[in-house]
Amino acid sequence: MNAQLRRRLEMAARARDFLRAHQMEGVGQDLGLTKLEQLLEHAENLATQQRVGVAVERSAVKQRQELRRALQPRILGYLSAVGAVVGTHNAELAEQFRMPPPNTTHQGLLTMSRAILERATAQKELLVQLGMSEQVLDELATALGQYEDTLQATSAGRREHVGARADLKVVAADISKQLRLLDKVVRYRFGDNAELMGAWESARNVAGPFNTTNEPQSGAGGNEAPKAA
Repeated sequence: MNAQLRRRLEMAARARDFLRAHQMEGVGQDLGLTKLEQLLEHAENLATQQRVGVAVERSAVKQRQELRRALQPRILGYLSAVGAVVGTHNAELAEQFRMPPPNTTHQGLLTMSRAILERATAQKELLVQLGMSEQVLDELATALGQYEDTLQATSAGRREHVGARADLKVVAADISKQLRLLDKVVRYRFGDNAELMGAWESARNVAGPFNTTNEPQSGAGGNEAPKAA
């Protein structure tokens, strides 16, 4: 959630609290307080959905970076070295174990690594005879499965927070509409009460509640410049 939208929702919550604290006729279901409460609850749920989606995406990205470091150069580097040994016996087979370039895309890395896994599995007996660890193929298969899971988690997390952000904008517009309606009711009910109207204006200040400053005492020089703190 961006800062401007967050401040607008905080302002709406203050306005809701003001209306709850100053119960009055004409501010209920028909004129928007209940509707405002429902909209704010919906907005809070969407904000939570957005935060969760962002957290899921970031976690998946971090895990994928760690997996990529495990794949390149550790696992795939090892198989590339095995391929170099195989090259002394079968040059054509050795070409099939070349490590993907460092800047390969996520999908490209998956595709090329799966091809290496498939070829190595097909030649497993020969490769083990030449010194390859049997465990490395299981490690590669596990890492590739986890890598693909992180891509799916990234997409799911992104859909969650992007969708929630779009819905929040719509809900925020509805909240603003309700507040404009409630403002008219408050002005009708409390228009002659300067203290309550000041509190209402403070609640509806997007930047936050107004800061109260002390009035100058009588007898003080009106033109005197304020002293530095």
